[in-house]
Amino acid sequence: MSDLANQLRKRKIPVTAQRLAVMRTVEKNPHSTADAIIDLARGELGAISRQAGYNVLGMLSENGLIRRIQPAGSATRYESRVGDNHHHLVCRKCRCMVDVDCAVGDTPCLTPSNDTGFIIDEAEVIYWGLCPECQKIKAEKIS
Repeated sequence: MSDLANQLRKRKIPVTAQRLAVMRTVEKNPHSTADAIIDLARGELGAISRQAGYNVLGMLSENGLIRRIQPAGSATRYESRVGDNHHHLVCRKCRCMVDVDCAVGDTPCLTPSNDTGFIIDEAEVIYWGLCPECQKIKAEKIS
């Protein structure tokens, strides 16, 4: 029995070929867009409609099996690394995204000045800048 199938069963979600293909694709291709994930899953399965792919991604993220990331001005991305309170670095130029561990380590790593009664279980931090490759290209254009 696969680990991915067990993750679905633990949440009482029926195991289907489409769900498993999407989960495997997200695991192998972190920070990918929905369209890229669906296209890759389609390559594995041979058939999955775009709407079915979006439905699977939504259901998996709602159930905490994958994480949905929405950087400002960028397409929504998905990853399988969940529950560890990590953050992301995003390149302003090429939009590549990489994981970065939380500097504080505790969940949540940010404490608001006033939680207004919320029980906070996650903080999302996105660092923006230029990746090493875009820095190199920028330096070459200047010189």
